[in-house]
Amino acid sequence: MSTEHTFVSPGPAGLAALAVACFGFGAVFNGHVELGGLPLLAAWLVGGGIVQYTVAVMELKDHNMTGGNVFLFFAAFFMFGAAISVMMKFLMLSGVLGAVKPAAMVEGFCWMAGAAFLTAVTPAYLKSPKPLFILVILLDVALWLIVGLDMGKLGPEFKPVVGYLLYVSGWIGIYTSAAVLNNHIFGKTVLPTFGTFVK
Repeated sequence: MSTEHTFVSPGPAGLAALAVACFGFGAVFNGHVELGGLPLLAAWLVGGGIVQYTVAVMELKDHNMTGGNVFLFFAAFFMFGAAISVMMKFLMLSGVLGAVKPAAMVEGFCWMAGAAFLTAVTPAYLKSPKPLFILVILLDVALWLIVGLDMGKLGPEFKPVVGYLLYVSGWIGIYTSAAVLNNHIFGKTVLPTFGTFVK
């Protein structure tokens, strides 16, 4: 049986898909998305979910435990679950489901699991390129702030903070994606990844 890889890593596409979600949700938290934009956001999240699920399966096949598990989790909850949630909020707020208001508290508890998971696996990213580790730290902070917002523990003044954390995370994801892909193609450092914090 051959041990050679039949595919290259789809990690750059996974990071680009993450950036789509970060920019989309960043716009929501910064107040740039009106009710009519929610179904459009949901559609883009479904696209990102397809990419991230594919990345997860391929990374797990290549024995990349960290990337495979985190992309699988993100595909399920940052993408597909979030897309369904966004659509349900649209249906509730537009009156299609009657006089039902979204109860964000339940999402606060769900995001608590997501924030705890990502925080718990953050040390594994010390062996990844430094920008990727910083991206994960920013997402840790953003997710815990979302927990506080959804559970009513933080006021709306924290929404722009979440939005900008997500924007910065998205740009770091794009940069890291470009660096990994271009460096691989040219066989040399085109864009630096700045090494790792732990060898």
